[in-house]
Amino acid sequence: MKIRFLPAAEIEFIQELTYYSKARPGSAAKFEASVEAATHMAARHPQGGAPSFLETRTFRIKGFPFSLVYRASEKEVLVVAIAPHSKKPGYWASRVDA
Repeated sequence: MKIRFLPAAEIEFIQELTYYSKARPGSAAKFEASVEAATHMAARHPQGGAPSFLETRTFRIKGFPFSLVYRASEKEVLVVAIAPHSKKPGYWASRVDA
């Protein structure tokens, strides 16, 4: 199944990669691999993530305080956010058509 990131989710991903690349050696690569694993899990098992707001689902990003927020259709998995657990839940809701 095709995986597509909303521009805002892609920006979040890049910002966190940048942060982790400066924080600790090797942590950016681990973060990237964990995000990739979560996106592939969403593509393989689109209904497997925990149900969330506005017909989205989430998978935790292993080893990091983030969740992958996505919406699955027959054609693709749309990544809505790389959501930090420290932010208000649903802060990304304006990105999703209701």
